[in-house]
Amino acid sequence: MATFDHSGLMQDINDSLAPFRKAQPDAMAGFGALAKAAITDGVLSAKQKELIALSIGVTQRCSGCIGFHVKALHRLQCTRAELEEMLAVCVYMGGGPALMYAAEAITAWEKLNPQA
Repeated sequence: MATFDHSGLMQDINDSLAPFRKAQPDAMAGFGALAKAAITDGVLSAKQKELIALSIGVTQRCSGCIGFHVKALHRLQCTRAELEEMLAVCVYMGGGPALMYAAEAITAWEKLNPQA
């Protein structure tokens, strides 16, 4: 896992979905609008919502979700302490498998923004 390439995975996902975006523009626009609406600041901040999204990615074991939501959390100035506290809840709720993906999220955190 230490060599997992989330940047490459995210690029592969985007490349693979490009033809689907062209073939299904309305569906993909709808998904994009849903994502934007769900993450927009409200009672919960966008950062809190991205932490929730990442926690779902970790507990559902989705490497692509981990990459995209870690990247968003860097943009939203999430701290490593906030990330680690959320990951502790993931491990509590998801047990050993969530611990393995928590490690993946930490690796993504370090590789997608080495300054953090």
